[in-house]
Amino acid sequence: MLQRFFPFLVWLPLAKKSWKDDLIAGLTGTIIVIPQAVAFAIIAGLPPVYGFYTAMITPVIAALFGSSYHLISGPTTAISIVVFATVSEMADATTDIENYVALTLVLTAMAGLIQFAMGLARMGKLVNFVSHSVIIGFTAGAGVLIAFKQLQHVFGLEVPRGSSFYTILKTIILNIDQTNWYVFGVAIGTMLIAILVKKFIKPLSRFYMLIAMVLGSVLAYFLGGEANGIENVGEIPSSLPPFRIPAFSITNIQELSTGALTLALLGLIEAVAIARSIALSSHQRIDGNQEFKGQGLSNIVASFFSSYMGSGSFTRSGVNYQAGAKTPMSAIFAAIFLMVVLLLFSQYASFLPKSAMGGIILLVGYNLIDFHHIQQVFKSSGRELIVLGTTLFGALFFELETALFSGIGLSLFFYLEKTAKPNIAVLGTTKVHRFINVIRNPDVKECPQLKIVRIDGSIYFGALEVVSEFFANLYERGEVKHVLIVAKGINFIDLAGATWLAYEAKKWQQRGGGIYFSGLKIVSQQILKKGGFREEIGVENFYVDKATAIHAIFDKLDKKICENCKVRIFHEC
Repeated sequence: MLQRFFPFLVWLPLAKKSWKDDLIAGLTGTIIVIPQAVAFAIIAGLPPVYGFYTAMITPVIAALFGSSYHLISGPTTAISIVVFATVSEMADATTDIENYVALTLVLTAMAGLIQFAMGLARMGKLVNFVSHSVIIGFTAGAGVLIAFKQLQHVFGLEVPRGSSFYTILKTIILNIDQTNWYVFGVAIGTMLIAILVKKFIKPLSRFYMLIAMVLGSVLAYFLGGEANGIENVGEIPSSLPPFRIPAFSITNIQELSTGALTLALLGLIEAVAIARSIALSSHQRIDGNQEFKGQGLSNIVASFFSSYMGSGSFTRSGVNYQAGAKTPMSAIFAAIFLMVVLLLFSQYASFLPKSAMGGIILLVGYNLIDFHHIQQVFKSSGRELIVLGTTLFGALFFELETALFSGIGLSLFFYLEKTAKPNIAVLGTTKVHRFINVIRNPDVKECPQLKIVRIDGSIYFGALEVVSEFFANLYERGEVKHVLIVAKGINFIDLAGATWLAYEAKKWQQRGGGIYFSGLKIVSQQILKKGGFREEIGVENFYVDKATAIHAIFDKLDKKICENCKVRIFHEC
């Protein structure tokens, strides 16, 4: 019971053995988050210090109450953009910053409450509708996008803030002749150092990112540093998150409600998608409900400590996993290190070259592309490839949330299209009385009075067109009066399906025959029982198995036809 309410009690004992790995991963993550916190806060229309507040508070609460061992929460690009779009309609970030910040904190708290409520309502199963192909495509697209957004720091070129994938690529190509080769040398040098350390120096391989960034900084110094255009992260503010109660009011809640719901859903999908994508490699089981609660609590608490909306970060989570993190303790270490850096070492951390960081993130972006699984999807399923491609290219050319929703929507469409066409097999018997599909063996024989069919799939509103058309054609041909449905393959029947079955059964009964069921699962009979449809069809028409059903139906057959029948495929014949 304690572990249910305090999930960190599960992994805390593990951290006693893995704390060194978590420590290194946390330190590496701290270095990565410094420039990101500044950039994301500016995108959200907030002073840079609020990005640091979010990067210190959000990941700690999410780590303690979430389910993923590697997910790192905090400020993200997509969330920052939506925050700005929502709050800027009510306040101006340049002329009314106090009111802007106050509204942002209210928005964060509201979104967190929605997320937490969804977790309590056990709506975590919603993430099951995010298919494997969507995760792979989203991960790959985000990896490419993350890498391309670092190209300005790799080539030393000016790229407009918030530029799209296409704009970045076009800007780099058109201005490639203006490349700052000192900056390029630091970025590529840092990346090569990371690759070499990881591949060839096994004792230090888990420190490869940290070693690469330190040596990259040294390389930048020897190449002339800022004198040759090698830009550093810059001045870091030195303060901790102050406690502040959000300005809740009826007006603010009403005006921010739509934006809060959008942010809540986007944040949850983003966080769980990232957690699941990393789980493909770590083989960890992700609890969607617990992740909802963790994300919700992190944003609720963050709003009281001057932090704005956060979610899972692809970059920092990828770095965290690749740096060797074993438990969520790495996220807590990262937050602690960030506090220490801001208080004691901000003047030193400010010397980190953006190009060195860019080289590392290029490597992280590449590692997020799962070439093995992409190849599997390419070979195995055209539909899954379409879902993967839509999600991947959506991430590159549209917003991340658009890519996710498009991939999810398309995968659901394909799923519904498939379930809307249940397989209906007509069964016959061989000489040894074995029932098989008539199209598999031309030698099987059918009873001239009883049609035996097997339905593989659910009878619900989406599948009724196909199922009802089959029975309508069978009825119109007038070949038989009795139909036995082998129902073991029917997973569920909804209200529309039950209504149709009752109507169809009465229609066949009026002809002097009937529709019968064998082996229908108890779970599939729930609506039939609760809605009274079982009585309308006739309780006596439901049988445990085919043998029992055929024995009972045989007594209802026209014995005059049986006398002249040459098929005689049943034992009763």
